[in-house]
Amino acid sequence: MTALEVLLFSLFNGILYGLLLFMLSSGLTLIFSMMGILNFAHASFFMLGAYFAYQISKYVGFWPALIFAPLIVGVVGALIERYGLRPVHKFGHVAELLLTFGLAFVIEEVVQMIWGKAPVPYEIPQSLKFPAFNWLGLDYSAYRVFMVLISVAIFVGLYAFIKRTRVGLIIQAALSHPGIVGTLGHNVPRIFMLVFGFGSGLAGIAGVLGGNALGTEPAMAIQLGTIVFVVIVVGGLGSLGGALIASIFIGILTNIAVSYDISFRGFFMALGVSKDAVGVGSDLVNMTSAGISPILPYLLLVLMLIVRPRGLFGKRDV
Repeated sequence: MTALEVLLFSLFNGILYGLLLFMLSSGLTLIFSMMGILNFAHASFFMLGAYFAYQISKYVGFWPALIFAPLIVGVVGALIERYGLRPVHKFGHVAELLLTFGLAFVIEEVVQMIWGKAPVPYEIPQSLKFPAFNWLGLDYSAYRVFMVLISVAIFVGLYAFIKRTRVGLIIQAALSHPGIVGTLGHNVPRIFMLVFGFGSGLAGIAGVLGGNALGTEPAMAIQLGTIVFVVIVVGGLGSLGGALIASIFIGILTNIAVSYDISFRGFFMALGVSKDAVGVGSDLVNMTSAGISPILPYLLLVLMLIVRPRGLFGKRDV
């Protein structure tokens, strides 16, 4: 495979992974931009979507699960907002953060109690288990193409809903001027409950589509939960377009690091670290880009907080 083919391969796979991250982060971005709540349990709704889809698909198949699992997650999210977040809202954002932080552990324990600690056999549906096309000698499944289409549809639909519809404008106004919106006859608490439920449902969709591709297990929320916050901080808190660009950039960055697997031996030897070093020195000399690919998003986060704390397209600092 030539260098150009490796680059194209990395770009394509990075975009696929980035769009999955966007599906997961879009709901959190919506909740924060509309309500100002940074939900630490958002990745747990992603996990619930995968487990609910697994359970439903066992009896009625994948396609009904794609519809009903996000709806169930959305209802769970709405109930959490109504009976959990709303009572503590008067105590400020710290209380909300602590509530969602604890909720993430509660959901993980409940999942382990019901489905166990081992991964469950949630598989890609047979109707989409075929190669959509062949590129660079590799087959790309129809399921991956389906995930891309759903991600693009979510972005277009959310953007049009928030920016172009009357309901979207009312929701935006409810955050900045809740009193005025209330005097116009709108039920602001109900609006917040529905927005939180809808954002949770978006995480549920990502769980339905990503659970069978990445594996459905109790640790999946922790594995993707932190990188979701990297996405929304880098993209800009509350910016849907920023979340999309940050997701794709992070996906491409990590895939290129793995594909090229660049060695840092020459760099560290130039700094005086001997190639015969042992211990920490040996680890440094043998370091490659593939080895540090998992921490690249977090290095990007640190750089963004130093250079531009509000992110790429955010309107407020972190």
